[in-house]
Amino acid sequence: MNTASKIKSRTEALDEITSWKARGEKVVFTNGCFDIVHMGHVDYLEKARNLGDRLVLGLNTDASVSRLKGPLRPVVNESARARLMAALSFVDTVILFDEDTPKELIEAVKPDILVKGDDYSVETIVGSDFVLANGGEVKTVPLVQGFSTTSLIEKIKKSF
Repeated sequence: MNTASKIKSRTEALDEITSWKARGEKVVFTNGCFDIVHMGHVDYLEKARNLGDRLVLGLNTDASVSRLKGPLRPVVNESARARLMAALSFVDTVILFDEDTPKELIEAVKPDILVKGDDYSVETIVGSDFVLANGGEVKTVPLVQGFSTTSLIEKIKKSF
C-alpha cells in the first residue's frame, strides 16, 4: 500500500468518510501539529483510533503551525509531517487545514467521536459543542508524561 494515498484533500476525505459512515463505521477525529513525531504522539493516536473504526487526522499546515507556535516552527514541513502521520497503520486519513482551529474541518467531517489529550477538558475542546449537538461523543485520552515536541526542542538546544 502507498501510505501517501491516505493524505487527502478535504473533498476527497469527505467522500471517503461518507462511505465509511454509510457502512456503519464509527469515525474518530483528532487534530494537531505533530511536529517532530515522538512516542507520545504515537500512543495518543493509537488510543484515539481504538475508540472507533476509522481515524481521521486534521493536520495543521506550516502557516497554521507558525501562527500557533512561533516563526521557528514547524521544524518538519507539512508534507513530511503528513507522510509520517499517513504511515501510521492506525491513521486512516490525513487532511491538512490552514485555519487557526479545526472548527470548520470538524463541522465538515461530522465525526462520531472527537478526541483530544487529557490536557484538555471536554468544554475546552474546539468543536465539542458541534459534535455533542449532532449526537456525537467528545473524549479525552491520557497522554504519556514527559513527551512533547517543545521539550524535545529544548533538550536539543541544551546539547549545543
